Amino acid sequence: MARLVAFLRAINVGGRTVKMDHLRSLISGYGMEAVETFIASGNVIVEGGRRKPANVESMLERRLEADLGYPVATFVRTTAELAHVVDAEPFFAAPGRYYVTFLKEVPVATATERLLTLRSAAEDFAVVGRDLHWLVRTGFETRLTGNQSAWAAFGPGTTRNITTIRRLAAKYPPPSTR
Repeated sequence: MARLVAFLRAINVGGRTVKMDHLRSLISGYGMEAVETFIASGNVIVEGGRRKPANVESMLERRLEADLGYPVATFVRTTAELAHVVDAEPFFAAPGRYYVTFLKEVPVATATERLLTLRSAAEDFAVVGRDLHWLVRTGFETRLTGNQSAWAAFGPGTTRNITTIRRLAAKYPPPSTR
């Protein structure tokens, strides 16, 4: 069976609180097996069986919106894809706060080019496949603050700290290839 990691947007932020036991119960009710959550920020691990990740992603979005009453953008990665995010870390040893934003699709070149013009001494960006790596070296304000047009060009996304991603990748390694 294929283990999948779903990153849910809008869970336990902005006054929308969802208890993890309730979230697990909902997703189990959708026919997903071995449902686990990882910290209370919308990280859900499931056994996907033979389902395609994109199908799981759209099913979760549809069902969660119906049950919770608001859109829950969902970004599903296989455990191999998650391991690749960690392996590809372009800012591995750099000091600062390091995040990864999961996107639906590989961004178009013009969106990536526009984002890369925002690089500065305070922050840096790299796009690797469907994932945007974001390093904030100093301060709390970033060049993305107030620059939603650059961000919006990527479409929906959800962001996690690299520490969370590393912990998930370590806890749920991809099946070995033999």
